[in-house]
Amino acid sequence: MRFKTIIWVLPVLAMSLAGCVADGVATPDPTLSARDSEYLALAPKADIPSQFLRYKVDYDTTEKPGTIIVDTKHMFLYYVLPGKKAIRYGIAAGSEAAGWTGVATVGRKEEWPHWTPPSDMVKRWPHLQPTADAGGLPGGPENPLGARALYLFQGNRDTLYRIHGTNEPDQIGQAVSSGCIRMSNIDAIDLYNRAKIGTKVVVE
Repeated sequence: MRFKTIIWVLPVLAMSLAGCVADGVATPDPTLSARDSEYLALAPKADIPSQFLRYKVDYDTTEKPGTIIVDTKHMFLYYVLPGKKAIRYGIAAGSEAAGWTGVATVGRKEEWPHWTPPSDMVKRWPHLQPTADAGGLPGGPENPLGARALYLFQGNRDTLYRIHGTNEPDQIGQAVSSGCIRMSNIDAIDLYNRAKIGTKVVVE
């Protein structure tokens, strides 16, 4: 009888630990619109390493709740919560040569945003010229900006850097972008729902 009890307890314990990591607890996925569900079903998929999934963690900072802090060295983005907590997301950021650091604010937000490759990107990758000439790509599952984009401004000036979803989720955790901050699409939706216009963004 004792042996049966142990067998029953172990699956329960495993389920209770499934949403936890050493320093955090997994958070539920955001509610999706019909368009979100349709596009996400068609978007590229990847197995993201567990440390780069979305967790609520302890986080001590002098920044106010509601601030976004991007740690490009360790490939994490933190959305600061009250009580020395934060939501931590895995990201892909710019390579050392292409990376950007500074303080900005969220000046604009878009769902399934349109994407036009900037001129400096076209210079590096001429194969994007036809895309630029065509006026860019409409929002959708294959769009490089993914499900959501937060546009970073300094004053009234668009920095041309974004926090956005991705059509290459397999690169989360890597220094691969042209300076923008990429997130998995589900995480980009979650952050979009939390962040407001005017949100302070610190990129380190």
